[in-house]
Amino acid sequence: MRIGLLTEGGYPYAAGEAGLWCDRLVRGLPQHEFELYALSRSAEQEERGRVPLPRHVTRVRTAPLWAPADDGRTHSRRERRRFADSFGELVRGICDGGAPAAGPAPAEAFAAGLYGLAGLAREQGGMYAALRSETAVRALEAGCRAPGAGRTVRQARVPDLLEFADELERLLRPLSLDWYGEPGLGAVDVCHAAAGGVAALPGLVAKRFCGVPLLVTEYGVRLRAHYLGRGPDARPAVRALLAAFHVRLAGEIYARADLLTPGNAHARRWQERCGAPRERLRTVYPGMEADRFAAVGEDTGCGDPDTLVWVGRVEPAKDLIGLLHAFAEVRRAAPRTRLRIFATAAAPGYLADCRSLAAQLFPDEAADARTVGENPVCFDEVGGPEAPSVADAYAAGRIVLLSSVIEGFPISLVEAMLSGRATVSTDVGAVCEVIGGTGLVVPPRNPRALADACAALLGDPERAQRLGAAARARALELFTVEQNVSAFRESYLWLLARGSSRAEGEVPFGRPAEAVVPGHWTTPTWTVADPAGAEV
Repeated sequence: MRIGLLTEGGYPYAAGEAGLWCDRLVRGLPQHEFELYALSRSAEQEERGRVPLPRHVTRVRTAPLWAPADDGRTHSRRERRRFADSFGELVRGICDGGAPAAGPAPAEAFAAGLYGLAGLAREQGGMYAALRSETAVRALEAGCRAPGAGRTVRQARVPDLLEFADELERLLRPLSLDWYGEPGLGAVDVCHAAAGGVAALPGLVAKRFCGVPLLVTEYGVRLRAHYLGRGPDARPAVRALLAAFHVRLAGEIYARADLLTPGNAHARRWQERCGAPRERLRTVYPGMEADRFAAVGEDTGCGDPDTLVWVGRVEPAKDLIGLLHAFAEVRRAAPRTRLRIFATAAAPGYLADCRSLAAQLFPDEAADARTVGENPVCFDEVGGPEAPSVADAYAAGRIVLLSSVIEGFPISLVEAMLSGRATVSTDVGAVCEVIGGTGLVVPPRNPRALADACAALLGDPERAQRLGAAARARALELFTVEQNVSAFRESYLWLLARGSSRAEGEVPFGRPAEAVVPGHWTTPTWTVADPAGAEV
């Protein structure tokens, strides 16, 4: 089977969890051929290079979303009219309403415009100049002023329209790629988008024009990430237009995908709210490498029972400020307790704020007048001498904390569970689904509740040990690479068993891989025809 794997900003560039699950999937299915189609987000990402790829990755095609993509293509008068019609439909779908409940007409207009532009790009080449032309800006202005447009959208001015046109060109750039012929996405057996949003656009085009089945996996819902990611300094009209575009795109992806595999029930609820049919939803948890945490998880005696551990990226969404205030309450009840914060990455300004607050809340302590004082809060970096690996970070204590106010699928929580640690977490994202009763869960932004839960486990070590053992058993059952790969193996076979929507009654495996090799491969090199037609 040939699988076309579609990524954006991840595999084969990313070395973190965003790309590692793709690598684990590919390496776990060596019996299949994988063709990789990757969209990169920045020059720095490409400069860092790619992760090593296994031999059964037979083709790698990449395209940047960050660099200008002017191919010099201009359209004739007839093509410009065709572009204006399709782009006008797309804009009407974006500007008319902006929520799935607005009715089917805007969604249908968006789909008609999207595939109209895809067809034009497929026949005539890139649309860089057209999408940034005066025709496009005037169409956007007309859409924003049309009856039914949202209040914020109607307030868009020329700078807003120009900024949105620039963003829209980047978002629609996959329509103009030369990925859809043979060999290419048109010849694969299954398109597997490793994320929603722009990453799934090539899959929509391949399904529309080539009939290739589309599988979409979302461990973090791109629509939700867009809502959370736009800063307060963004122009309100631009923010509203981009939100409307992503809502329409998500609705089209969910309506056309043959199978959707959300990574947890939290993501699944988002998909259902955006119109994903329940019969095409199948939850597949991300797979973690349990072997990395086996030594820590099986050693019930390792780790300081008076030490609390936090592991992750130091950023505002993790609410380390609230965690430090909660730890101040814990120290009043248990003065011997220590807090170790292990950073896998950090936002420098926020990390400095956390260090400053820790110094204010917890002055250095010394046993006597001759001893150097030590702060009960310690900031370390994963990969440093104190914690060469993530497993070493979890081995530093018996209780692991998660204090986030925003979270999708909590990878660090699964790692703590695989390490056999009792956990205290805030109720955000998929935390309750992951924990499943094997840890304590408290409301977010509530330092008092977080402190009480920590004190309860510190005062009952046997309970903490029981919770850690139960957490490890649950993680080994649900969150391993093996279960993840097995689920996708079954999904690929299920898609093929449903048949294909290819034109002229084509079926999967109807054309062998050799059929796309140029030249007459069936003719032996030792046979040469003479002028009379006889072989010599």
